Amino acid sequence: MSEMIWFFLALISGLTVLVWSADRFVAGAAGLARALGVSTLIIGLTIVAFGTSAPEMLVSAVAALQGNAGLAIGNAIGSNIANMALVLGVTALIAPLVVHSNTLNREFPLMLVVMVVALGLLWNGLLSRLDGLILLGGMVAVVVWTIHLARTSSVEDPLIEELAEEIPAHMPKGQAWWLLVSGLALLLLSSKLLVWGAVGIAQYYGVSDLVIGLTIVAIGTSLPELAASVMAARKNEHDIAVGNVVGSNLFNILAVLGIAGSIAPTEVDPAVLYRDFPLMLILSMALYLMARGFSREGHGIIRRWAGLLLLLVFLGYQTSLFMTLAGKSAA
Repeated sequence: MSEMIWFFLALISGLTVLVWSADRFVAGAAGLARALGVSTLIIGLTIVAFGTSAPEMLVSAVAALQGNAGLAIGNAIGSNIANMALVLGVTALIAPLVVHSNTLNREFPLMLVVMVVALGLLWNGLLSRLDGLILLGGMVAVVVWTIHLARTSSVEDPLIEELAEEIPAHMPKGQAWWLLVSGLALLLLSSKLLVWGAVGIAQYYGVSDLVIGLTIVAIGTSLPELAASVMAARKNEHDIAVGNVVGSNLFNILAVLGIAGSIAPTEVDPAVLYRDFPLMLILSMALYLMARGFSREGHGIIRRWAGLLLLLVFLGYQTSLFMTLAGKSAA
């Protein structure tokens, strides 16, 4: 039993440091990029999105290197479900989210296409090295597309205006480098600690790495997105609140799954294809319809009742997973 306590302590402390170090990493990267003259939109849609997905990426890499690729798959898909159902659900309950950004209206369909392509790659029940490389190539393509978008988007896009207010201004390069390097080092250490604790818990209860990745790890690594979206909503920066989730979801599918497949090809649990991936796609389509909007004003609204519905879906999904976990541990 004492060993189990150490696993839980490692998991909790790993998640705590992971979230804190991700903030340092994002602040340092954004501050350094701004000091080097990188545009606001590129910083917001690439560096900030990359930073909020850094916990998932590092956990994926560590898990794959240690032979626990199921944990990486569960973390990627579980984090996306948590982003859409938990993060936006809680955020919309705090303040209904009005989406004006043309940038987001273009990124939502892209997110759906990426998810469908990923599902097609996994449909044979295998995340191969070729699949991983294709997904990583897709990530590069998305970054290039984002840079093109930054150069051609209207300066009146509300997402750009909101991002400009959020990115650190006039940060000394020395401070930016320190935050960047120390944040990355702590991300690596906390990821190893988290994976050790998560795998230990999975082995102790006799459940798969996938289930642990979809539940505890996915919720924990989605905390940066939750904090960022709630803070943005409280500041009335609704496009950022939604944009954080869309950008993170893109990176989770392309980078997190791509890293896992490239490092350690693995079989995909059938439950991923008939339970987890379909739910992720349904949530994505529902959010796109909400954000697209059909009002005469030309914008979408994620209302409080929708936020409550999203949260209930997430709680129901997590409850079913924990019941699976409890059932296997009892057996």
